[in-house]
Amino acid sequence: MGIRGHSDTPSAEHKVIIVGLDNAGKTTILYQFSMNEVVHTSPTIGSNVEEIVVNNTHFLMWDIGGQESLRSSWNTYYTNTEFVIVVVDSTDRERISVTREELYRMLAHEASMCM
Repeated sequence: MGIRGHSDTPSAEHKVIIVGLDNAGKTTILYQFSMNEVVHTSPTIGSNVEEIVVNNTHFLMWDIGGQESLRSSWNTYYTNTEFVIVVVDSTDRERISVTREELYRMLAHEASMCM
């Protein structure tokens, strides 16, 4: 049954990664999903991970640090990932092009793995 489906039996866990530049709101989104509230956060060094259950569907959600020094390690999280949430801070106009470049880098990595 798909993600939107409902079942009385537990489903497999689905890996989700949340990526974006530093200070884009990734951790805020993770904890909004997890605790249904907005929490004060500090910069993520490495990653945060939470298990979230929606309609008996389990998601293992990885919030990956977005500082420039950490972006080169994003590809280590791609294995077995089923969903990607790309967070874009639309008010950070100066770095929209950087966000685009990082998204293209992710897509290029995926394309190279399919060959």
